[in-house]
Amino acid sequence: MVHPQVPVDTSSCVVDTGDTTWILVSTIFVLGMSPALAFFEAGMLRSKNTISIISQIVVGNVLLSVMWLFFGYSLSFGTSFLGVIGGLEHLFWIDLPYNKCGNMAANIPAALFALFQMMFASITPLLMTGAYAERFKWDAFLIFTVAWEVFVYYPVCHWIWGKGFLHQLGVLDYAGGIVIHTTAGIASLVVALFIGPRKDFFAFHGEYPPSNLPLAATGAALLWMGWFGFNGGSALGAGSLAVSSVVSTHVGGCCSAIVWLVLSMRAHRPAATSILNGVLAGLAGITPASGYVNTQATIVIGLACGFLSYYGCHFSKGRMHVDDALDVHMIHGATGALGSLFVGVFGNLQATDMGGHFFEFQSGPKQFLLQLFGVSFVTVYSGIVTYVILVSLQRSLGDLTHDEDKLDMGLDWVDHGEVAYHKLHVLSSNSIVDGTSRGGGGGGGG
Repeated sequence: MVHPQVPVDTSSCVVDTGDTTWILVSTIFVLGMSPALAFFEAGMLRSKNTISIISQIVVGNVLLSVMWLFFGYSLSFGTSFLGVIGGLEHLFWIDLPYNKCGNMAANIPAALFALFQMMFASITPLLMTGAYAERFKWDAFLIFTVAWEVFVYYPVCHWIWGKGFLHQLGVLDYAGGIVIHTTAGIASLVVALFIGPRKDFFAFHGEYPPSNLPLAATGAALLWMGWFGFNGGSALGAGSLAVSSVVSTHVGGCCSAIVWLVLSMRAHRPAATSILNGVLAGLAGITPASGYVNTQATIVIGLACGFLSYYGCHFSKGRMHVDDALDVHMIHGATGALGSLFVGVFGNLQATDMGGHFFEFQSGPKQFLLQLFGVSFVTVYSGIVTYVILVSLQRSLGDLTHDEDKLDMGLDWVDHGEVAYHKLHVLSSNSIVDGTSRGGGGGGGG
């Protein structure tokens, strides 16, 4: 087992069947997080946009996976050009053998590492669907997702994980607190501010009633399971580091959920939506630190992420009136950034055994400042590039959202000609659409 900071010695690399099996399983777990995300978001949103959000995530996963195969992996993990972007030697996964290690991971085939990273690259832009949900036009979604992946995710992934300039400086991100959650989180905030709030945002105080909480809970549970592969697989092998990462993942999610539970009970009642959001906030927050901190430190990180995300969501929607539909910038962005900073507080940067000590402060002020710089730089970069993409799209496509009449019908009917639930109103209060009205089938949507 090699701790992520230790350079891979490819000269003595031998593919290990145990490590390979674990990363294969982890890859499948992370792939399952995409449909889980679709279930969660569809359940939390209004029923008339169910097909829309599911289609965005499924199509996005397909499109982003092919992009990763064609050129994304090479730009992210190819030979670094000035520490900014990777080279083109791995286009179409050229020179990524299935029976030999590569220069990024010991003891697993190079192609498996690329496949595992494909899952990360695919889900990252799709986190933002929860921010602009129920508003983006279909063509705007497609172009935005492709452009953001190319101009934000690939460069940032290379900077930190592909041995780019932030990696060379010493910035650490175990499983995606900066590369995934910070980039998508700040981009979600920018998108939400750019396209503006949904109709009746103030009437509902930004909290529209969810259409299907059991579906949302199912999605959250599957995300929780998938996160074990997300973080545990980032150990790139089966061993003590993978065990520590899985333990931290679960503990972090649970501690954050307890904070949300207590605060929601104090405010009114134990809302199911609060508990689900609390779990996800803790999972996102522990992601960058799960391979660097022990269990005791994980408790602190989980609790801190719970408080930050809970009060952050209420401040953002209640005071600032930001219509990030599912609070992505807080649940993922703010917690991912906070967890990344905690690497500079509690991080054990050498040992693979995270047990046996109550708290460790081995990182020191230098590592904390490096983490602060990395989080700040990536936040600014992702925010600016996201804004530029949105402005460019608006100039070329016009409005990125439909007019209010179409939004009232729901994106299921407007963009897809289908509806999710049988015989629900979509055209007007007096007009009922059934599954045979358009597009050859489907349920209803409202």
